[in-house]
Order: sequence, then structure tokens, then C-alpha cells
Amino acid sequence: MPLRTIDLCAGIGGIRKGFELTGGFVNVISAEIDKYACMTYTHLYDDDPYNDLTSDEFKKKLDNIPYDVLLAGFPCQTFSRAGLEEGFNDEEKGIIFNHIAEIIRCTRPRSIFLENVDNLVRHDNGNTFKTIILNLENTLNYKVIGVNYNEEGEPIYNWKDFIRNSKNFGVPQNRPRTYIMAFNRNRYGNELLERIGDCLPEGNNLNLYNDLNDLLELHAESKYYMSSGYLETLEKHKKREKDKGNGFGYKIVNMPQTLHPIANTIMATGGSGKERNLVLDPQDGIAGMVISTKKTPLNDKGIRVMTPREWGKLQGFINYAFIDENGIDHFSFPPKLSQAQQYKQFGNSVTIPVIKTMAEFMLNCFEILGDDPNG
Repeated sequence: MPLRTIDLCAGIGGIRKGFELTGGFVNVISAEIDKYACMTYTHLYDDDPYNDLTSDEFKKKLDNIPYDVLLAGFPCQTFSRAGLEEGFNDEEKGIIFNHIAEIIRCTRPRSIFLENVDNLVRHDNGNTFKTIILNLENTLNYKVIGVNYNEEGEPIYNWKDFIRNSKNFGVPQNRPRTYIMAFNRNRYGNELLERIGDCLPEGNNLNLYNDLNDLLELHAESKYYMSSGYLETLEKHKKREKDKGNGFGYKIVNMPQTLHPIANTIMATGGSGKERNLVLDPQDGIAGMVISTKKTPLNDKGIRVMTPREWGKLQGFINYAFIDENGIDHFSFPPKLSQAQQYKQFGNSVTIPVIKTMAEFMLNCFEILGDDPNG
């Protein structure tokens, strides 16, 4: 019998999908409040995730739903460099972790799996991450993979042990993220928990693409090409930054001289995530073309943004997670979902091959612990 998961801060279900791909997990309830993410989630899984995990109603609902593993890609904006870095001081998003901790305290799952931006471990000089670790270890009494104790009984860890990069898990995207996995000490005890691995997987043997060139779908539609005016603005901005000694600015990720190129991190905000991942894709008839949605004609250098499909491949949603036994890819967005939302949803999600590898590691831990899903 598969282990039962709950999918909190579910987005479009990337963490759920990674766990379910192992064949060892089945999801029993989800929680997501973003209207458009809920549309896509329902479209993909035939399962309406709309629940507010901060509400008493949802927490009471969990009292009557047995489950084994809590999954949560809790909001990252308040901890990211791209956001305001307000952390726990953000009233709306920063306290989400506190609600997750309350759910853990009340429902006591066998294991938990959390995902966030890489900056989480460094935010507020490491104090934010320390607060999370102490909460899980001391308050909730969970064994966090990667945390040990010194002779004084104080938790010790290296923040680097919680960062894993998508580029090492079969996709050409430089996407470092924080991953936290923990097991219920009340259930298993210290002696048994010492037998499981103390280091999260650092990569896998998956090789979906040789490099970014193998992933890109060249000769894209004209709407993805940058207008000449906007490209000129980006070029001037990059020159100004370079003159200041900075490395900021747009980047073309598939220049011919680049051996085995990879994409930079795609981002939920869209903007800089697109500008740091421009593609050289020249084709006849593009230069000078006038498109009603752009203020100036298309550029004559063949430079475009990546397409939503290419972002979907970078995250493993397309050409990986939804392929059936006959090789048919069943991923799609709901009809009429805007491209802006498509970019946002992929950028805000997880890299599914990373999650599947983490889920396989968790299954191995359960096997070592001798845990019976029916127990």
C-alpha cells in the first residue's frame, strides 16, 4: 500500500508528481489558494486543491484524514534575493511555515519534505534557517537529515548540505534550492534513525538532455522574439552595469562558443528569469517584423525569450513527468490559460526529477526503518 501524502502550498503539483512517480506514494489532500494554479492542478490531476492551510477549517479536516508524509513548497518570496527578504516578518507569507509547523504538531506525520529557495539558508545571517531547524528538531522532535549534535547537545549542520542543484539531476538548469527532509523521532527513536542516511542525494543518473541545445525548440513563433527597442534598452543597461564593474544584465544562454550550455534559474516573476535566459534563434523573415503587441519592430539579431514549453522541459513537466508507457506526453495547461500564467507557474514550481530522486531516498529510509505503510 502506497504511503499517503498531503500536498501543501501545492502550486501546480510538482512535488506531488515527483513523489507519485516512484509508485510509492499517493496523495490524499492538497492545499493551494492561487486561483490559476488551482485551475492547472485540477486540470492535471482531476483533483481540486483549493484549501487554505492557515484556516481552522482545513486543519480540522486533516484530523479525519490519515496520512504519512507532509509535502510543502512553502512560499519563497519573503526569503528570496528577488523578493523583499522580509522572512518571518511578512505577515501574509512569512508565517506560512508556522502554520505548517502547527499541522505537523497536531497530525504527527511519519516524515516531512519541504522545499524553498537556496537563499533560505542564508537569510538573516542564517537565523531564519536556524529557527526552522530548531523548530523541527527540538519543538516538534523530528530528525532532520543533515543535522547532528555536538557534545553540548546543540544541533550542528552545514547549510550547504541542504542545497541541491537541478543541473545535477538530469536537466540543464542552474537552479539551487533548499530541501529539508525529516522523520518523526517519536515514532522511530534515535537508535533506529541513526541507521538512515544523513545526506540528501546530490544528483542522479538521469540524462534527459545533453545540454540546453538539446532542449531548445528552435525556429520559435515570432511573438517570442524581442523588439528592437527593448533589446536596445537591455544592451544599454548591461553596458552601464559593466562600466560599474557589475555582471548584471541580460544573457544569451546558447551562444555558439559556449560548450554544453545550461539555463539560468527560471523565476516565478518572469521578467529577469526571461532576460537571463535569452536564446539565439535566427530565422528568415523575423528581423523588422511588426507585431501589434510590441512597440518597435522585431530585432535583427535573432534573439528571443525562451518559450513556456522550454521552461516546462527545464522543470521536467514536459518530456518527463507526464509521459505514459506508450511514450505519449499528457502534460497540458487548461484551455485559455495566459502565457504569463504559464511562465509564472513553471517558474514557481519545482524540478520534478529532483523531487523524484528525493522521494526515492525517502522510500529507502522507510525500508531501513522497517516501516509498514499499513501500520
